[in-house]
Amino acid sequence: MSYARPAVQQNGFTDNNSMPPPPSGLPPPNFYQSNSSRIPPPTQPAPQQQQQPNNIASETKKKNLSECAARNRRSNVVKEVDRIKKQREERRARQAEKKAEQQELMNLDPGNPNWEFLGMIREYRNQLDYKPLCISDPIQVLQICVAVRKRPLNKKELARKEVDVITVPNKEHITVHEPKLKVDLTKYLENQLFRFDYAFDDTADNELVYKFTAKPLVQTIFEGGMATCFAYGQTGSGKTHTMGGDFMGKSQDCTKGIYALATKDVFRLLRSSQYKNEDLMVTACFFEIYSGKVFDLLNNKQKLRVLEDGKQQVQVVGLQERPVDTVEEVLRLIQHGNNCRTSGQTSANQHSSRSHAVFQIVLKRR
Repeated sequence: MSYARPAVQQNGFTDNNSMPPPPSGLPPPNFYQSNSSRIPPPTQPAPQQQQQPNNIASETKKKNLSECAARNRRSNVVKEVDRIKKQREERRARQAEKKAEQQELMNLDPGNPNWEFLGMIREYRNQLDYKPLCISDPIQVLQICVAVRKRPLNKKELARKEVDVITVPNKEHITVHEPKLKVDLTKYLENQLFRFDYAFDDTADNELVYKFTAKPLVQTIFEGGMATCFAYGQTGSGKTHTMGGDFMGKSQDCTKGIYALATKDVFRLLRSSQYKNEDLMVTACFFEIYSGKVFDLLNNKQKLRVLEDGKQQVQVVGLQERPVDTVEEVLRLIQHGNNCRTSGQTSANQHSSRSHAVFQIVLKRR
C-alpha cells in the first residue's frame, strides 16, 4: 500500500523529505491531527495544587472560629465586669442610703446613745394598726380581770435618754421590745407579745382604768358579795397614782384615784331607788403593811394584829371603821391616810410609798 507524503513547509518552503516514513502496517497519519497534536492539551492540576485551596479554606475557617470564640470570651468577660461594676454601684448606693437613714435617726434625738434601738422601735410602730381602748368600748363580765397599764417615762429617764420599750397596739395586747446583740455585735430587736384582759397605754387616765377594772365590782358589793381591786408592780410603776390619785409634787389629788371613783359609785347606788329603802350604811378603814407589820392610818398609825377567827376568816384586830355619809368624808379619810403613810426617796421616785396600803369600804345594814 503506497501513499503520498505530505509536504512540510519550513521557512516558506515545502520539504517532502522532512517527514520520516510511517512504519509499515500503520495507516497514514492525518496531517491536521499531527499538527494539532503539537498544541499541548489542558493538563489537570496536580494533587498538591488541588489540596492547597482546601487547606487555606480550612485554615481560614479555623481562624474565624478562633476569632469568634475570642470575641465571645471577651464578651463574657465584659459582661462579667459590667455585672460586678453594677453590683458595686448598687452596694455603694445601699450603703449611702443606709448611712443617710442612720444620720437621720441620729438627728431625731441628738446625743442619744440608743438611737439604733430607738429607730428599730419606731420602724416597728409605724407598721402597726393602733386600736387603743376607748371609753365607749363594751365592758366584759369577768370574775377575775387582769389588766396592765403602761407607765410613761419620768423626768429622770428622759434626762438619761432612755428608750420607751413598751408598745400597746390594741386593748388586749402589749409588746415588749428587748434590745439584743448577736455574736458578731449586730444589734437587733426581739419583740415579745403579751395578752391581758385589758391593756391601757400611757395616755389612759384613771377614769378609763376604773371603768374597765373596779367599776363592775361595785355592783357586786350591793349584791352581797366581796370584791377586791389591787395594783401590783415595782417601785415607781404608778400604783399609788392609780389607786390614790394624781400627784402634784408631794401633794396628791385624791379625787382622781380609784378609791374616790369607787366611793362615788357606792353612794350613787346607795341613793338610787333600788337601794335607798334597804337601810344600808357605809364605813371605811385605812391601814398599811410595812416591814411585816400592820398600822392603822386612821388612828395615829396604831400597831395592829392580824388573826384568824373561829370561822377561819382573817381579821385585823383593833382596826377602826369610820362611818361615812358623803364622798367628801371619804376623800378626807383618804387624804389623811396618805399623809400618814410611810414614804421615802428611791432611784425611781423622790416621794415613793414604802408600804402596802389597803383602803376598805364596807357596806352593811344598820
